[in-house]
Amino acid sequence: MPGGVRRPDRAVPRHGAVLRLGSSRPGPAVLPDLGPHPHPRRRPARAERRRGQRRRHRHHAGHHPGVAVQQVVGVSPPVGPIAVVGASLAGLTAVQTLVESPAVTSVTVIGAEAQLPYDRPPLSKEVLRGVWDPERVALETVEDPRVRWTVGVSATGLATGDPGGPRVTCSDGSTQAFPGGVVIATGAAPRTLAGADLPGVHVLRSLDDALALRADLDETPAHVVVVGGGFIGAEVAAACVERGLQVTVLEVQDAPFERVLGAEVGEAVMHEHRTRGVRVRTGTAVAGLHGTGRVESVELADGTSVPADLVVLGLGVVPNTGWLAGSGLAVDNGVECDASLLAAPGIVAAGDVARWPNHRFGEFRRVEHWDNAIRQGRHAALRLLAEHGYGEVTDFSTVPWVWSDQYQHKLQVVGSTVDFDEVVVAHGSTQAQKFLALYRRGDHLVAAVGFNQAKLVSRYRRLLARPVGWDDALAQLDIPSTPPTAASAAV
Repeated sequence: MPGGVRRPDRAVPRHGAVLRLGSSRPGPAVLPDLGPHPHPRRRPARAERRRGQRRRHRHHAGHHPGVAVQQVVGVSPPVGPIAVVGASLAGLTAVQTLVESPAVTSVTVIGAEAQLPYDRPPLSKEVLRGVWDPERVALETVEDPRVRWTVGVSATGLATGDPGGPRVTCSDGSTQAFPGGVVIATGAAPRTLAGADLPGVHVLRSLDDALALRADLDETPAHVVVVGGGFIGAEVAAACVERGLQVTVLEVQDAPFERVLGAEVGEAVMHEHRTRGVRVRTGTAVAGLHGTGRVESVELADGTSVPADLVVLGLGVVPNTGWLAGSGLAVDNGVECDASLLAAPGIVAAGDVARWPNHRFGEFRRVEHWDNAIRQGRHAALRLLAEHGYGEVTDFSTVPWVWSDQYQHKLQVVGSTVDFDEVVVAHGSTQAQKFLALYRRGDHLVAAVGFNQAKLVSRYRRLLARPVGWDDALAQLDIPSTPPTAASAAV
């Protein structure tokens, strides 16, 4: 990023994103770079800012490394105003991309949360454990006179088909047309249960959620119940155990992560939790939450209950699309887009809220991952500029990547584990807590899951960038390994 502090190969903690000074283009330090996608960086510490080392985004007309926008001077008109609805990671990346073009005249960012953009993955890790202060997750915003940040205000409506451009209505009563177009990046919200409004019941999605949960955990509840054994549930359970708390995880599937990882791999991921005293109850459906003045128990579908002093709901998320009712956009488990992320003329979507056909895996779905939000935010912005004659229309295709840190272990998933037919532990063993599992759909490799296997995950992410046959995928294991064994079939 031009204007940044010049530190060779400065890595963002946890993510592994690195700004390599030789190329002026950031990319993962461990995982391969699959295309131009600037990684937003966290704000420097207060002491560093006092030393005058504050990093700023500076934008120059003319050549910008990694930018795929072609400007046709005297042919294409200026672009703006543009609305970016959602001060999210995808929204921030879209703003960063838009202001790289001198054709853009103004961008208004509308964010429902009171905070400027921040990094969500540390919320269930460092923030919840109390080792990071809230300000440490803040991301650098775009400092450009063309950008106006409006936070603490929700978008409540979108009107399309107006000759003056899409019109956005907000919770403060304001309405504005945006002839330059709209980027929808409103993300998703946690699923809840009956009784979720009781004190002592928490979700974990926002910074406010994390701080409220952390404050409640500081009171040292005798028994924490985590409903849902997915990524968030497992990370919250780990944070609670490291605080010395008693934890029970309730999971509706017969094995943790069974639907997305398979039974054997899912059990291997939860092994450390069981070893540390977490009670993991599988095949357990929850009916509701009960208490007088504060949550006291979790009611199960079989009529029994589990006592609880604090409950965390990790039941997944639903896309924030309610404000789009009556807009004319196709909304079904997200904003439906074409392969280029266009939802309607002058309207694009990115991040957790966007549902699009990923031709690489033959799927039409949403991807709720940090890396995807960055890549889609950038691509959506470029697609919007292409609507005005700047650049070419291209499809968005990606190899999804997600990671989870639990205790001393790192779980990484690359590719798509949706509807897999078979999973094979191809290297290492689940018992040794260090393994690589490969996922087959039909005759093709569609995903790889590594547990404490960062280098092998990197290799297979690179391989998954193109279609690869199952036999070819197994042949890539030119490393000492135990014979591959079928772990489980899809359920």
